[in-house]
Amino acid sequence: MLNFIGTYECKIDAKGRLSLPSALKKQLMPVVEEGLVLKRSVFQNCIELYPMQEWNALMNKINGLNRFKKKNNDFIRKFTAGVKLVEVDANSRVLIPKDLIQFAGISKEIVLSSSVNIIEVWDKENYENAINKVDDFADLAEEVMGTQEDEY
Repeated sequence: MLNFIGTYECKIDAKGRLSLPSALKKQLMPVVEEGLVLKRSVFQNCIELYPMQEWNALMNKINGLNRFKKKNNDFIRKFTAGVKLVEVDANSRVLIPKDLIQFAGISKEIVLSSSVNIIEVWDKENYENAINKVDDFADLAEEVMGTQEDEY
């Protein structure tokens, strides 16, 4: 399982090309050959970048859904809407398709944020708003992690 580290501020050019920061490029190097997948986030107006092995693990879970249930089909259709295979070019750039740029409201300034095993691609202003929107992170941390049996 991959665990990415870091938050990076970058720029996207007029053609939708994103130059990967060197620290992130080093983390992605072991998986770039297998391919990368971009998709719309379910909960936020951002894009998620999946290494192929993480995408395949997620698709294995989704493939377990019963396709004869309408809700499952609706979920699969919506979840995979706009999914794109992308490559890193010789100049360490990723081309972000226009429909995904529009979905995430991306302008020129962007943030790449590690989210455990994927990378979130945000418009910088939207990212700052999302981070500042969490009212009481201490309460959220306790609710999400406080029931864990393991001590950290």
